[in-house]
Amino acid sequence: MGLEEEAGGSAKILPPTEQELSAELDTKLQKYLRGEGADLEALKDKKLKGQLFVREKLYGNSAKAAAKFEKWLMPSEGGYLEAEGVEKTWRIKQDQLTREVDILSSRNQYDIVLKDLGPYTLDFTPSGRYMATAGRKGHVAIVDMKSMELIREMQVKETVRDIVFLHNESFFAVAQKKYPYIYNRDGIELHCLKDVTTGEMIGNFRTGLGRTETMQINPYNGVVAVGHSAGTVSMWKPTSAAPLVKMLCHHGPISALAFHPNGHLMASCGREKKIKIWDLRKFEVVQTIPGHHAKTLDFSQKGLLAAGTGSYAQVLGDFSGTQNYSRYMGHSIAKGYQIGKVSFRPYEDVLVMGHSMGWSSILIPGSGEPNFDTWVANPFETSEQRREKEIHSLLDKLPPETIMLDPSKIGTLRPYKKREKPTKEEIEAEKEAAVESVKDIALKKKTKGRNKTSKRVMKRKVLIDKAKKPFLEKQMLEEGKVAGKKRNLGEETELPASLKRFVRKKAAV
Repeated sequence: MGLEEEAGGSAKILPPTEQELSAELDTKLQKYLRGEGADLEALKDKKLKGQLFVREKLYGNSAKAAAKFEKWLMPSEGGYLEAEGVEKTWRIKQDQLTREVDILSSRNQYDIVLKDLGPYTLDFTPSGRYMATAGRKGHVAIVDMKSMELIREMQVKETVRDIVFLHNESFFAVAQKKYPYIYNRDGIELHCLKDVTTGEMIGNFRTGLGRTETMQINPYNGVVAVGHSAGTVSMWKPTSAAPLVKMLCHHGPISALAFHPNGHLMASCGREKKIKIWDLRKFEVVQTIPGHHAKTLDFSQKGLLAAGTGSYAQVLGDFSGTQNYSRYMGHSIAKGYQIGKVSFRPYEDVLVMGHSMGWSSILIPGSGEPNFDTWVANPFETSEQRREKEIHSLLDKLPPETIMLDPSKIGTLRPYKKREKPTKEEIEAEKEAAVESVKDIALKKKTKGRNKTSKRVMKRKVLIDKAKKPFLEKQMLEEGKVAGKKRNLGEETELPASLKRFVRKKAAV
């Protein structure tokens, strides 16, 4: 049997295969529609009704196009753990997952123990293909996560505090004992940032808000968030000497920060053992999760939140879509190991934890984006594709002056507002207010002989004249412009007799 559709009094029967496709597209369509449409039948204004009809039709067409793109260009769907009955997902252990997953996925469960070189920190490339890891005792390594091969390993023989990839896996920066160093993929030192020998320092500011333990960049707008010891989070851009935003997030030092991939949510943790979820569009807290003293936080591509506390890592999830995070999974590493960094691997259901004895990798179903865009991040890109992408990224790079809280304003023009000329009454009232403010100024008392009443009156008069001066100058300038216009529009002035002979005579008609 087929499905009958009535359109204009005619019935159309769809085959069973197209019935399934139509039902699937309808489900995806509801996700992209912007709520309920406007009730056009209740409108009496024909012009407004026509405009709204065109807009609603445009919304419907764009939602249908988005649903079709998702159907054909995003074929894979992510899935989460689902518990049956009284079973809880956070009680499921990694050993149980190992028995259920395929061989390739099981390769992502491992522990690397290097007890003499830790604690370890780590970072991934945007595609998730490569991982950079560094131990506090100077051990640095670059690993290909697809083939699990060691690309480069070196010992810098100095304390290492952090490591991060630059625009791709070809370069990475290491925060060593005193200065940051930049290396290439072969481990060759390219630059030491102890002085600005090449390039230009964009900004160097003192916050004045206390000691800083954590710093994160919002992926949505490029704004840098800094957590301070007084419980304040300040947000900065490179070209501003003052913070764009200052938020009192906790009543104690900030221990960890993380941003959601969409840039609208921020997670913060304080020493009072609370994790707070903030909506950065309103700068309001939407959820407070007690009982967590997390040293590190990280959001996955699908919005899962990982928190590392001591030797235990917990993953929270918002499965209702209402920004209400609840327990999803948990994992305990060996007793005594202290987690220093948690990071989700992009495009994979994997969470990697850097701890005091090395690093560990576990499976977190549903954490990674199942479909990747080769124009954004390609885990299988060749060297030619990488070079081409690097050139495009350099050409598309915006200057630091364009970093702002609302990046949607980039490329738009500020609306022109015509300034209305103030009336004479408003000018007089403003002048009187300026004079009154000067009269209230207390004059400094001076020594005997220099504090006479006449001198005080003269000083007060000088202050009043200075207050009136801008208004008088503006008035004279306007009067001069008006007089000039009248002179140009008036009749020709009569010249002296001695100059009349130089006047060009008009041609006779």
